[in-house]
Formats: sequence, C-alpha cells, structure tokens
Amino acid sequence: MTASKLDVVGIGNAIVDVLSPSDDAFLSDHGLAKGMMTLLSAEQAEELYGKMGPGVESSGGSAANTIAVFASMGGSAAFVGKVADDQLGTVFRHDIRSLGVQFDTPSASGGAPTARCLILVTPDAQRTMNTFLGACVELGPDDVLPAQLAEAKVTYLEGYLWDPEAAKQAFLKAAAAAHEAGNAVALSLSDPFCVERHRDEFKDLVANHVDILFANEQEIMALYQVNDFDAALQAARGQCRIAALTRGEAGAVIVADDEVHIIDAEPIEDLVDTTGAGDAFAAGFLYGYTRGLAWSTCGRLGCAASAETIQHMGPRPDKSLAPVARRIIESA
Repeated sequence: MTASKLDVVGIGNAIVDVLSPSDDAFLSDHGLAKGMMTLLSAEQAEELYGKMGPGVESSGGSAANTIAVFASMGGSAAFVGKVADDQLGTVFRHDIRSLGVQFDTPSASGGAPTARCLILVTPDAQRTMNTFLGACVELGPDDVLPAQLAEAKVTYLEGYLWDPEAAKQAFLKAAAAAHEAGNAVALSLSDPFCVERHRDEFKDLVANHVDILFANEQEIMALYQVNDFDAALQAARGQCRIAALTRGEAGAVIVADDEVHIIDAEPIEDLVDTTGAGDAFAAGFLYGYTRGLAWSTCGRLGCAASAETIQHMGPRPDKSLAPVARRIIESA
C-alpha cells in the first residue's frame, strides 16, 4: 500500500432517495419484490412516486452512502458519480461535500435528470428500493482519474455499476488504476438480483480484480449458487484476500488471511429503517482497514456503523460517528 493522501475513493451511482413508510399490501398490490432493488423507467418512477405516501428526501446511492458514513467516522474520502445539472443534482453535491467528501465529477447537462430511488419502508424496517438511474448511466471512463485513485488506499466500487456499459468500463479502469498504484480494490455485490444478472462476470471480478469483497447472506449465496451461508462462506474462501459477509441481526463473518472471525451485531434500542445497513458496515470496516487495525476490530467497526444507521430513517448519518469509532477502537 503506497503512502496516500486519501483513505478511500468511492465510485458509484449518485442518487437522491425518497423514503416513505409503506406496508406489505402496497408492495403486493404493485408487484414489488420486498427487500430488493428494481430498476425503473422514467415513466414507472413517475407512476410509483404518485402512488407513494409522503416521503423524506435524502442523498443516497450505495457507494455514496458508504463514503458519507466513512467521512462521518473521521476518514478522508472522495466520491465519483454522475448527477445532472438540476435541482436534485445540486442537493446531492451539497450534501456529500458538507461531510468533507471531495466530489468533483462534472455534472451532466441536457440529458436525463439526476437519479432517484423510491424506497418503501415496511413496519419491520425492511426497505424495498425502486430506482430510476437517470444521469447515473452517463458515468464513464473519462470520469475516472487515475491520479486520484493513486492517492487513495482503497478504491471502493458498487456492484450496481455493472449495469450500464459505460459505467462498467469506468469500473474496470478504476480497478486497474488502483492496482497499478499498489492500492486495494473493494467491491460490494449490492443486491441479489444484481448478482443474478451478472453472476459469471462477478465471479471473475472477485477472483481476479477484487481484494476486499462485501456481501450479505443472500448476495454471497446467489453468487456461488448455494442454499446455505456456510457453503457460500467456504466457496468465497481463497477467491479474494478478504470477504466481509454481513448477516443482519446475526452480525458478520470476516474471512481474511486464512482466518475466520465471527463478529456479533451491536445492540440497538430501536430498529427503524435498514436502508444503507450494508453500506454503513462497509464504511466501518474500511475505516479500520485503512488504519491497519485487526480484522476483528474492522468487523466491529462495521457492525457499530450499521447499528447506528438502522436506528433512524435514511442511509446517511444523522450525527457524527467519530465517537462510535473511538469507542470501538479503544475497547479493542
């Protein structure tokens, strides 16, 4: 790992989330797969938005959420993603910069509007995401700056980037540039449906281009086409240097350097909204990783960041997570 000015550069979809309380009946009536992410056309997004109840808007996107949480913990970070030159694009840019994150990707103009994700949160705190990618699909290789990636200890990529072709090329360019500089590449599998769409390519990515893999139970089982978590864990061993696998209330399992670390979930007082739980876990883990901490401590930081996130609406921190990071590190 080279001497770096940044801890992490995240590359992903720049999205503004609209979160609205819902129930299982609404999901069923509209054919929505609970707990999953579905891509929408502009017309479908407009129709669903009109049927949703009152919502709360906040900047989102998987990698962007990870970077926001990482910065809140005290890390130095940059984000690469495409917004339009419109009101939501301005909101997104302001929100992420307000956290101290570098975000200098030029806005798209004259095309699709800034992406939005319509998130329905059921009483069990599960989130069902319905995404119109909008300007995100205009992210391309020219937006990836090798000099910036050379400054970062980790380049973090979200699996959703593998859907648009131009973003896929940006993804590959970023991974190559990071490795050329001697830095690490991390990947989040993002969503089981995303894995189903790109399984063979994702397997190749994990085995040949990724140092740190983030996935939840459903995603890792989908990747290796097995029906239980233990089989998926064994399949993941040796495929990349580190596999950080989350299990909801059962905590997480870290497979690294031929070691397996089982991490308990952090206790919470009130489960409100699981939006961004996995993104926050990745942020906490990377915070520990970029500081050279033990794998178990990295896992505990991930679980602590996730626990803070699921106790309020929305995927971004509602307070500084630096005290949380200090507490975990001091108790290690």
